Amino acid sequence: MKITILGCHSATPTVSQHPTAQVLEMKGHLFLIDCGEGTQTQLRKYRIKFSRIKHIFISHLHGDHFFGLPGLISTFLLLGREAELHIYGPKGIKEAILLLLKLGKTYTNYPLYFHELEDTSSQMIFEDEKVSVETIPLDHRIYTNGFLFKEKPDDRKLNVEEARKLNIDLSYYNKIKQGFDVENKDGKLIANKDITFDPPPTKSYAYCSDTAYNPQMVPQIENTTVLYHESTFLEEHHHLCDKTKHSTAKEAAVIAKKAKVETLILGHYSGRYGNLELFRKEAQEVFENVELAEDGKHFSF
Repeated sequence: MKITILGCHSATPTVSQHPTAQVLEMKGHLFLIDCGEGTQTQLRKYRIKFSRIKHIFISHLHGDHFFGLPGLISTFLLLGREAELHIYGPKGIKEAILLLLKLGKTYTNYPLYFHELEDTSSQMIFEDEKVSVETIPLDHRIYTNGFLFKEKPDDRKLNVEEARKLNIDLSYYNKIKQGFDVENKDGKLIANKDITFDPPPTKSYAYCSDTAYNPQMVPQIENTTVLYHESTFLEEHHHLCDKTKHSTAKEAAVIAKKAKVETLILGHYSGRYGNLELFRKEAQEVFENVELAEDGKHFSF
């Protein structure tokens, strides 16, 4: 599992601070999560292959999270894209994007599918044999979802040496990998656990931006491998959280601790702060394993 931060700052972009967008690589998928202004430039800068992006997840319809989407869709057209593109986002995103394309007399020559969201409870919005994606209802000024990405277990690993010792026919090897008990050539039933190795532990990624402090999410993200949680403010500006519906670094850490996640990544910083290490320091008073999102930074787990 690999995360590339394309942008992790709030509000308006600057030369060195890009609004929210990131790429999650999981089980062969390349998911784009949010698409703030300038995302396609960042994709090029960090050499992310446009053609591998088939699913885009938009948390909410504030500009710093989706204003880069119309340009990216248009660029896909100019590059001669043929593969399907699926966009998951709040109700209204289809109208907004298609209106811009219509006014510019630009129409995609590749299949473009919108999956509009309006449920206030968690929903499964994507699933295949390798991963699943659920919405995480958040508490922001407008309808907003986070997203929980979860790997599915691999097949069990065959212990070939042990299978040979126990006189198991080669024709059963695939069945063994799928978790079945099998009979050997002598008719004896061999337990699957005796001839296989456990697959690697599955990983999960919870993306939560933007939101006020929201402990209701804790049961859903419990024991997640990595939690990305917005930390727009430090505690000295906690009074701004109520009207903006954002969180502090300390509040993000409380969520991480309650949910017993392995790693917390902070992001969506307000531009008023010059030293991002202050966010780590504040969060580590509550939760130890804290990382800071930075534009262009890669995380591998």
